[in-house]
This record gives sequence, C-alpha cells and structure tokens, in this order.
Amino acid sequence: MKVNSFKSLLLAFVLAVGSLSMVPTKYAEGSISDLKDEKKQVEEEKKEVESQISEKENKISENQSKQEDLVAQINSLDKQITDTNTKIEEKNAEIEETNKEIEKLKAEIEVLKVKIAERDALLKERARSVQQNGGSASYIDVLLGSKSFSDFITRVTAVNTLVNADKQILEDQQRDKESLEEKQKEVEAKLKQLEEAKANLEALKAELDGKKKEKDALITELRAQEAELEVEKSELEQHAHDLHEMSAEIASQIQAAEEKAAKLAKEAAEKKAREAEAAKKAAASQGSGSGSSSGGGGTVSTPSVSSGNWTRPAAGYVSSEYGARTLNGRADFHDGIDIAKSGSVPIVAAADGVVSKAYYSNSYGNTIFISHYINGTEYTTVYAHMSSYQVSNFQTVSKGQVIGYMGNTGASYGQHLHFELYIGGWTPSHSNAVNPRNYISF
Repeated sequence: MKVNSFKSLLLAFVLAVGSLSMVPTKYAEGSISDLKDEKKQVEEEKKEVESQISEKENKISENQSKQEDLVAQINSLDKQITDTNTKIEEKNAEIEETNKEIEKLKAEIEVLKVKIAERDALLKERARSVQQNGGSASYIDVLLGSKSFSDFITRVTAVNTLVNADKQILEDQQRDKESLEEKQKEVEAKLKQLEEAKANLEALKAELDGKKKEKDALITELRAQEAELEVEKSELEQHAHDLHEMSAEIASQIQAAEEKAAKLAKEAAEKKAREAEAAKKAAASQGSGSGSSSGGGGTVSTPSVSSGNWTRPAAGYVSSEYGARTLNGRADFHDGIDIAKSGSVPIVAAADGVVSKAYYSNSYGNTIFISHYINGTEYTTVYAHMSSYQVSNFQTVSKGQVIGYMGNTGASYGQHLHFELYIGGWTPSHSNAVNPRNYISF
C-alpha cells in the first residue's frame, strides 16, 4: 500500500474512533458499520502488503539461487586458474632446466671452439709447410728420394700417415661443427616450444582471470540487489505489522462500540420490560386473563420460566430431537431441537443475553442469534423459522422475555421453532453445537 493511502486510512480511522463517543445513540450502529468498513479496508491493504512480502521473498530466493550458481562457477574458475598457475610453474621449471642446458651447451661450444681453433692452426701449419715445400710435389720428392725398396715402403707409409692425419682433422672439424649446429637447433627449438606453451598458459590464465572478474562483479551486484530486497521486505513487514496493529485497534473499538450499544439496548429493554410488567400487573389487578389458548388458532401463553440459568424457549411438543435422523427419505443430522404447536405461539429467550443478530435467512427464515455469558463460558442460542421477531441487533434480553413468534418461514415444513445451542459462537459447520437437552428441560 502506498504511504499516502495508508496515512489517509489512518486519519479516517482516528476521526471515526474519536467521533464515536460524541454521536447520539441512534447513530451508534452506523458508526460501528463505518469501523467495520475501515477494518475491512485495512485487512485488504494488509493482504496486499503480505502479497508484496511474498513476492520479495521469491525474488530474494531467486537472487540467492543465482548467487549459489555464480559461486560454483567462481570456484570452478579458481580451480582452473590454480591448475594453470601450476602448469605455468612447471613450464618455468622446464625453461630454467633448458636454460641450464643452454649454459652447459655454451661451455661445450667453447671447448669445441678451442678444438676447432687448434685444428685450424694445425691445418694452417700444414698448409704453410706444404706451400714452403712445394705442395704435393714434396711428397713425391720424398718418395723418389728413397734409397731402397724398403726405404720406399717406409716413405709411402709415412706419406699416407700424414695424408690420413690431415683427412681425419678435416672430418673431425666438419663433424664437430655439425654437432654444434644440431645441438644449437635442438635447444633453441625446445626453448621456443616451452616459451610458446608458457605464453599459451599465460593467455589462458588471463582469460580465466577476466571471467572470474566478471563473475565477481556480477555476484557483487546480486548481493547489492539482495540487500536492497531485504530492506524493502523489512519495510513491508513493518508496514504489515502497523496494519495488523491498526486492525486490532479497530477491532477493539468495534467491540467497545458493540458493548456500549448493547448496554444502551439493555437499559432500553429493561425499561420496556419494567413498563410491560407494570402494565401486566395492572391488567391482572383488573381481572384480565392471561391470554391462554382455548384451542384452535388462539394465542398460546408463554412457557413458565424455569429456575437456574436456562428455560424452555417455547410451549409445544418436541417434533424432532437433536442428532441423526431421516428427512425426506435421506439420512440427516439435526443440529437442534424442533418444538411444534399451532396458534400464535410466543418464543422466549432461553437465558439472559444480548441479541447478536436478528434477520431473515433463506434457510432459517426469520432468525434470532443471542449471545450468553454464563459462569465465564460463552454460549449462543439460535431461534429459526419464526413468523416474526420482536428484538433488534445488540438488544439485551432477559431469560423468559418474548423475542418473537413461532412460524413456518425459510426452509420449513409446518409451523415450529428450530432451536440450536452452541458452546462459543455460531459456526456454519455447526461443529460446536450441543444437544439442548444437556442444559434445558423439554
């Protein structure tokens, strides 16, 4: 409910309550009706606010469900990021090992460089020697200068040894250079592969970090929305509490107004009863009859008033008892006692009380409900199918006071009084109805 509407309702309620005690008695019932209308409006507004509270609770539940899903996603991302960091560390370790291999290879390269340099120097020295001695001719000179065949063989062997040595140096030189180049290529390829793998892992980690950042921002937004919804829900709950308090206050005022109306009605009824009693005594002193029936359709006298709290509500015979019965060929449960008699049969209040309702019902016909408070217990009596009733709402009545006349109105089959007795208030289900014979002698 909007605040302005609520304030207007509150102001109307205050004015209605404040003016109740100042209006004349004849307007009391109208004021009670106004209060009941106000109470109905408050209850409707309260129902609307409770619906809004339920809606907020549903939204909070949906929000929390989304947060739970996001937390699960964030936990999954955290695991992936942790795994990726582990793999990056592993790649860093492999790169470090590869760098160590490179350093070791560099040392080997330096050794090879020294060997190559030494071989280069040796080859250069051989080349200078050959150049100084006339190139390959010097080997021929050596062979031709042999003095004997054995000396020739010795010289040939020596020349072969020198030629093979030069050839071995060249082969070693070439092999070392190729080995050096191959190792360099292998290490460089391995290092490049590791660096690419590390770059891919770092890119993956950056992507995961970005996703986690988005999820963190979203869950922060959802938590802010949840907090806002909780505040709105709290305000609505406070509003509902205020409406509840207002409804209770109006109910209290209605009860006070009804009690006041009942008191005024009781005073008026007592005055009327005193006047009627005085008139009755005056008529009796003049020899007037009691109005008892002489048969046929004459007036029937009221039943004698019993001692104690209860009395019989009408003269006549019991045509249907309380309890299970068969009505028109069907099983039925009778919630009261039927008293039947012909003529103009007065009906009296079964005990002292206040008329809570006197009206016409399609089923009960002309009906009266009377509330009784006896020894701290609330009772309700119902008088149905009357031809007419002589009391009004909130009127106080005394035990044995005439309240109407037996009839055949509503869903009735022949003239009779349908009488019900309840412990507590009347309910449509009749769940608290009791057998009137438990309290009244019929």
